Amino acid sequence: MSEEIDCKKPFHKHLMLRGYCSNPPKSTEDTIIWLRGFVWFLGMKILQGPFSSYVDVPGNRGITAVAMIETSHIAFHIWDESDPALIQLDVYTCGSLDVDAAVEKITSFFGLTSFKYLVYDRENGFDLIRSESVN
Repeated sequence: MSEEIDCKKPFHKHLMLRGYCSNPPKSTEDTIIWLRGFVWFLGMKILQGPFSSYVDVPGNRGITAVAMIETSHIAFHIWDESDPALIQLDVYTCGSLDVDAAVEKITSFFGLTSFKYLVYDRENGFDLIRSESVN
């Protein structure tokens, strides 16, 4: 069942995902290419970026990436010191968001082996509207 979040005024929905991936990106360039495609896939518009950098600090090593979108932002960090790699990703938007399609795209690109995601309605606070786990 696909959940489409859409309306005439801003929604302020926040998808937060934490999971383990068997196929973390190998380069910042791969991450930028994927983020551009992901924004397009979601029907959103890039304002700036995407930007991606590799953090080479023990305990925090991995790729950080962000795209500023017309309706807010998409950001994530992948810690590649563990196997499988840990990813934490946010999609915050005041626009339309097909949660199931977004999660499937994230899962297929990063090879998620297990994950949990939450969707919050942040229009008038932090109301949890959906929570899913895949193990």
